[in-house]
Formats: sequence, structure tokens, C-alpha cells
Amino acid sequence: MTLTEREKTILRVIIADYIVGAKPVASKAIVNKHGLKVSPATIRNDMAYLEQEGYITHPHTSAGSIPTDKAYRYYVESISEDVELSLAEQHLVFQLFQQAQEEMEEWVKVAAALLSRLVRNMAVVTSPKATRHYFKHLDIVSIQDFLALLILVLYETKITQKTLSLNRALPQSELTKLANKFNALYAGIDSSQILASKAELSPEEEQISMSLAEMMAAEDKRAYGKPYLEGLRLLLSQPELFNNPKLPAIVGVLESEDWLEKISYRTLGHGEMRIIIGEENPEAALQDLSLIIGQYGIPDKISGLLGVVGPKRMDYGRSISWLNYLTTLLSNKVTQYV
Repeated sequence: MTLTEREKTILRVIIADYIVGAKPVASKAIVNKHGLKVSPATIRNDMAYLEQEGYITHPHTSAGSIPTDKAYRYYVESISEDVELSLAEQHLVFQLFQQAQEEMEEWVKVAAALLSRLVRNMAVVTSPKATRHYFKHLDIVSIQDFLALLILVLYETKITQKTLSLNRALPQSELTKLANKFNALYAGIDSSQILASKAELSPEEEQISMSLAEMMAAEDKRAYGKPYLEGLRLLLSQPELFNNPKLPAIVGVLESEDWLEKISYRTLGHGEMRIIIGEENPEAALQDLSLIIGQYGIPDKISGLLGVVGPKRMDYGRSISWLNYLTTLLSNKVTQYV
């Protein structure tokens, strides 16, 4: 059923107070603090209706009320525009970002550190990943007589490595000649084109060629680049996580490299932001938390994710605004880099 304006106001007050204080909100506190021109009894009746409709709940019989996932979803969808960020804050972040080294991985790390500090929660930023990877340069380094390291540089920022067991011992000079041949032969093509190539290759060259195609195909299959986390300690210091029996499981999931792929079960569109609240998250260990994810990069060419992980009572407005701002900065950096 549709809420009345007074019920909406009371619900927003409960959510706002709980976001700030992390304590159940009582009807008396609503009247005293916010000066609503109705009696405490009316407030209690409205709160009883909100509880009946699933927007709030009582953690304890004698306590006040706290928002449910349904309430946070209502709250998030009622945020009509970004929270205004001060020009001083934006300028400081812009300057810190510009001072980062030119390597893309450095920008990603700086973005994660800044985002975590700005929203006082955990931040995650993935390195940018191309929609399709193309061969740029290969180095082959001798490790032992029958072992070599393939160092493959792909267009759009990616470097990948693989140790290869050779069928016969090859000196470094011979490995360098092989690398130079592949650099001339495969420049600018993708894994499918490598596999379709009609070039005449020796057994050793065929082995290396297959390895290159496999390395590139593996990168193509990845949903996202490497994730960088910052602020796990800030997240774990939140009151909701004190003595939380899920804590080991939460840390275990967040420290794994594939958790974003499991949660982001559909590809984000450019400029789209997804907010996953509580039990909306398919990962059971994270259902006491909320996650806000945005995408940066160049549409249909190269992209990465950035997000905020925090308690369900996180400051959504501020988090969304900083995500939008850093999305723009990272997208500009990617455009300059590629």
C-alpha cells in the first residue's frame, strides 16, 4: 500500500537517525528531536503500520525501531540527485589523483584509497579490462634449460605472464629470436586470429603460439580486472560487525578475487550504478552489508568497476556522489592512457 506523506516523513527520519547513530530510534526521540506536530501516540501508530508493512522492525522488545532492507530500498530510490560535494573536497581529490604515477594500476590504487577515505567504508576498484584483447608485444625469458617465461603485453593496459615447459633446451638468444618473430607475426590481432593463422611454425613455435592464444582467451573470459581493496579495517570497525558471527565469512569473501563476479551477475551499462542492499545480495556472507557499484572506462572498449562496501545504514547519498565523481576521473584517465 502507498504510504501517506506523514508516514514517509517518519520513515525518512528513522532511516536518517539510524544511519547517523546506529541505534534503534524510539517514537519519543522522533517527537523531541524533529518537532513533528503530532502526538507521540500518533507517531507510535504510524510506526506500528510501518512495521506491519515491513519497513521497520524491533531488534528487542523494549528498543526503538530500525530500518529493514525494504526501507533502505525505498530510501535509495527516493534520492533524486547527488549530494553536493564541496569544491574544496573535489579540488583536493583531483589534485591527489593527478599526482599519481602514469601506470594505470597506480591510478586504480589511488582511486580505491581516496574513495575509502572519503566515504569512511571499504572501497573496491578493479583494474580496467578490455572487451577484447589484442597482441602488442612478447618477451620470452629463459628460466632454466627447459623452462621459459612468456611475458605478454596486450593493448589496453594488460600484462600477463606464463611459465612454459619447452620440449628442448633453448638459449636466451634463440628465445629472443622467437619473441621477435611473434611480435612481427601477431601484432594487433586477437586470440581467434592467432588460432586461425596459416603461418608455418616449428614445433617450439607452435607450442608458444598455442600458449599465447590460451593466455589471451583467458583474459577475454574474465568479467573484471584485478580488484584492489582499501578500508577493510574501516568496514570491520562498524558497530554492526562487532561480535558478528558472520565476520570470518565476510572477510573470507572480500579477500577472494572472484567475489565481484559472483555478485555482479549482469554486466553494468556505461554510467549505470547498481545498489545491492542486504538480502538482495546472492552472496549469503554479505547480506548484512550493502554494496554500491559503478563502472568507469570507454563504452564497448575498456572498463572497470568501482564500489563501496558498508553496513546497510551507510550514507548512500554521499557514497553515490563520490562514486560518480571518481568514475568521471578514472574514465578520463583511461581515455588518455589508451
